[in-house]
Amino acid sequence: MSRVSCKICRRLGVSVCGRDKCAFKRKPYAPGVHGKGTKRRRNVSEYGSQLREKQKLKFMYGLRERQFRNYVKEAAKRSGNTADNLLAILESRLDSTVFRLGLAHGRAMAKQIVSHGHIMVNGRRVTVPSLRVRKEDKIIIRPQSVSKGIFKDLDISLKKYIAPPWLALDKEKKEGTVLGRAADVDSAVGLNMNSIIEFYSR
Repeated sequence: MSRVSCKICRRLGVSVCGRDKCAFKRKPYAPGVHGKGTKRRRNVSEYGSQLREKQKLKFMYGLRERQFRNYVKEAAKRSGNTADNLLAILESRLDSTVFRLGLAHGRAMAKQIVSHGHIMVNGRRVTVPSLRVRKEDKIIIRPQSVSKGIFKDLDISLKKYIAPPWLALDKEKKEGTVLGRAADVDSAVGLNMNSIIEFYSR
């Protein structure tokens, strides 16, 4: 899974997998035999540019096209800035929240952790990565799963981890609490969010 994700990162020219050890950080060029010597196209059409930005964000959150499009539509219907609304919706997904709490090293891993039933929300076991979390929701690793190999180095990685301001993290209990709506999301850094919104406005 990580190899596929990192290959996409290198193709798009930006790390979208969320992993600290993303291959793009070591090899910031396109994959393949001629990748290092290949120059990225400079003359890209407006549509091509918008498509590329959309692909970056979509792959970043590991979403299918239909699902991503529906999120954009929902964001547009809400009051306020559509781009900010979209990021808030994406960050409210349970898999994104698990990743943001530092309980997983990447969103793909977070999605797997949730799907396999290792996460509980408000005391209930959840297996749906797309579940939307709300203010005051409590997210915790299922007690029976804490000893699993997938969480082996979690205590070490959490020591220096700082959760975003919209989440509270109890590192000892490995429990997170949603404090409010996601804002100033770092996923948007380096992305032209307006291009993404315009792409779906065609």
